[in-house]
Amino acid sequence: MDQMKQKDLNDLKKGEEVNHFLLVKKCEIKTGRNVKSYLNLELGDSTATLIANSWENIDTINSIVITGAIVKVKGSIDEYQGQLQIRIKEIRNLNPDEKFFIEDFLPKSKRNIDEMEKQLWDRINKVVNPFLKELLKIILNGDSYQKYLKAPAGKSWHHSYIHGLLEHTLEIVEICDLAANFHPEANRDLLITGAILHDIGKIKELTYDYAFDYSDEGRLLGHIIIAAIDINEKINEIKDFPSKLKEQLLHLIISHQGKLEQASPVEPKTLEAIILYQADELSAKSNAYKSAIGSEAKGDNRWTKFLYLINSHLYIPEEFNKQK
Repeated sequence: MDQMKQKDLNDLKKGEEVNHFLLVKKCEIKTGRNVKSYLNLELGDSTATLIANSWENIDTINSIVITGAIVKVKGSIDEYQGQLQIRIKEIRNLNPDEKFFIEDFLPKSKRNIDEMEKQLWDRINKVVNPFLKELLKIILNGDSYQKYLKAPAGKSWHHSYIHGLLEHTLEIVEICDLAANFHPEANRDLLITGAILHDIGKIKELTYDYAFDYSDEGRLLGHIIIAAIDINEKINEIKDFPSKLKEQLLHLIISHQGKLEQASPVEPKTLEAIILYQADELSAKSNAYKSAIGSEAKGDNRWTKFLYLINSHLYIPEEFNKQK
């Protein structure tokens, strides 16, 4: 990536020049209110994704640019209805000597993947229950395991970056371990297994090859149902797996979003389930708030824009602006 010495997209301001290699995350022809067609692009690097609409040379650009391609873009940063956009002057495909990898244009966890993977297996090896340990080793294997290591935890709200699912999972495991210290009545092995597997369905729910989106299976079933089906199938492969243990583990999976209105098929009804739900909430919302604040910590900003998911603005402390 030595040849891609360019300013992060997230640091560009209105009026600044764009002379960037960017990943095409979406490319489609739409019709405006005036019934005139235009090309709707989403272009991004590892820090941000911006819309770039073009009303001219639609067919030419559309014949050059495809979703998932890396392109060279010249233009400037514009603003429309309070949102920054890219005004394209020129756009082309890569030259033969310009070689990049798509993953270089996707956001990634700031944590080291090797360290996270070691932390995961160190914790799995501490699981005492032989049925749960065997289940974890069966599920976290092969292609599914590689997807588990790479997947984001969400499309846009929390841990929405490569390796985000693993980072989110490890946070929850640590919170659950701590909670089990305070509440020794909780079945620690069951709780930790539920924490490690609670979002395993996201490796099928989400797509993340060049942009984060939902798969057809993800939209039709959702990650909770996907996980419950897959875990149930793997449990059935293990001889003499206790039926009560199976019920309690599946309950952790299907209740971890806590409330029916939050798409949880059932609400938590065991000590382990309520701990897992609260741990998931803490990890997800802390990360989402931190990301929302960090993305707008520029200059003298003291508040983020209005965030409809939480129906509020968020305060930006000075520390965030100093880190920029």
